[in-house]
Amino acid sequence: MFCLNKGTTKLLSETVEKMTNNATSVLLAISVITLTLGYISKTLLKKTPDADKRYPPYIPSTLPFLGHAIAFGKSPIEFLENAYEKYGPVFSFTMVGKTFTYLLGSEAATLMFNSKNEDLNAEDVYSKLTTPVFGKGVAYDVPNALFLEQKKLLKTGLNIAHFKQHVKIIEEETIEYFKRWGDSGEGNLFEALSELIILTASSCLHGKEIRSMLDEKVAQLYADLDGGFSHAAWLLPSWLPLPSFRKRDRAHREIKNIFFKVIQKRRQSEEKVDDILQTLIDATYKDGRPLTDNEIGGMLIGLLLAGQHTSSTTSSWMGFFLARDKSLQDKCFAEQKVVCGEDLPPLNFDQLKDLSLLERCLKETLRLRPPIMTMMRMAPAGYTIPVGHQVCVSPTVNHRLHDTWEERLEFNPDRYLNDNPAAGEKFAYVPFGAGRHRCIGENFAYVQIKTIWSTMLRLYEFDLVDGYFPTINYTTMIHTPHNPIIRYKRRKL
Repeated sequence: MFCLNKGTTKLLSETVEKMTNNATSVLLAISVITLTLGYISKTLLKKTPDADKRYPPYIPSTLPFLGHAIAFGKSPIEFLENAYEKYGPVFSFTMVGKTFTYLLGSEAATLMFNSKNEDLNAEDVYSKLTTPVFGKGVAYDVPNALFLEQKKLLKTGLNIAHFKQHVKIIEEETIEYFKRWGDSGEGNLFEALSELIILTASSCLHGKEIRSMLDEKVAQLYADLDGGFSHAAWLLPSWLPLPSFRKRDRAHREIKNIFFKVIQKRRQSEEKVDDILQTLIDATYKDGRPLTDNEIGGMLIGLLLAGQHTSSTTSSWMGFFLARDKSLQDKCFAEQKVVCGEDLPPLNFDQLKDLSLLERCLKETLRLRPPIMTMMRMAPAGYTIPVGHQVCVSPTVNHRLHDTWEERLEFNPDRYLNDNPAAGEKFAYVPFGAGRHRCIGENFAYVQIKTIWSTMLRLYEFDLVDGYFPTINYTTMIHTPHNPIIRYKRRKL
């Protein structure tokens, strides 16, 4: 078990850097002007669409280049739901010079989730964001066939044998972390869970050597690296000398160097440790080639950061749903005693599987507040959807369509007691994606979040502060709770 000082805790909470620097504003303005001129030129030179092809309905806009960026940015869910009602399940619109085609509803989403990578390409959409953070040679920086091999290797390490070890680790980390909260008060739930998710993920996924090095300096590096996942990184060239880009690149180099030292020490050791790091060190590709240190380092970064936002956001929203419904919260605590025993002994993996109400609460949180609102692919040449369109599916909208879900906006975990109410529609519920790009960390996320909340429910009772339930923060790429302050008091056992 490891402890962090207050300085490290503060640094861990800096997960998304705000772009307020004057130089950044100037560069953004220059970039917008340049992109606008390029967009106008592209529009003037664009060929007339083939008359014999049926294209998706296009939502017109009076604003060149910006298109619907303002309306979408202000309230994306409302924008998409209104478009669904007016134009149907498939439609296109422009934002910031890019054309997006949305596929809403289970039937339309089939086009994306059942497609081959050569039909709808993920690399062209995501590599701009992920490559500067994860590094070259991994994830969306490599051909899809190699990426699938890398995912398979990681998935090998995300197995039940490891999950059984993880439950104890996560429970201990959670108890240790919340000692700082004391017996009662008000706390920033999202900030706390963001920090805890990093600590538990590092312990479980990186190994004890790397977790033991998670000090103030490394915490700052993680914060700087995580700042690479931003709207600016998605919209602007990665070579621009923005402060957040420079910090991201420096943090990437330094974290990789830390990982390289641990990897080399493991390679030279005769001791075999049963964890994911050792799995990657011992692994080989189909052609027999072992993974390089650079590939292992990049995959370790991806393993931590790819799930950090989603798990911390989901955990936070789940806490507020439970705080809003005290009766449901009490039932979840009572379930702990029924499943684990009146004296609430330490958790184990088998007990975790039997916490069915807690799992239904998690599933319903993922339905109403899926952390990623939009999943994207790039349309290639020759498609009815024109080349260059970013093809999107929105879990957020699919999870609340009135023609699929009853009481669609209500938080009702009991809807999962019987068959999934949307079971007849394959892609009506897709919080972790589907198809070849389905999130490989789904099972670990369930173990992590259920263990954390099992422990937290044993420690505290939670209430909303003066009845305030957080609104959704649409300014971040992951839709986090706005002003996520929660009230707590020590539970009397």
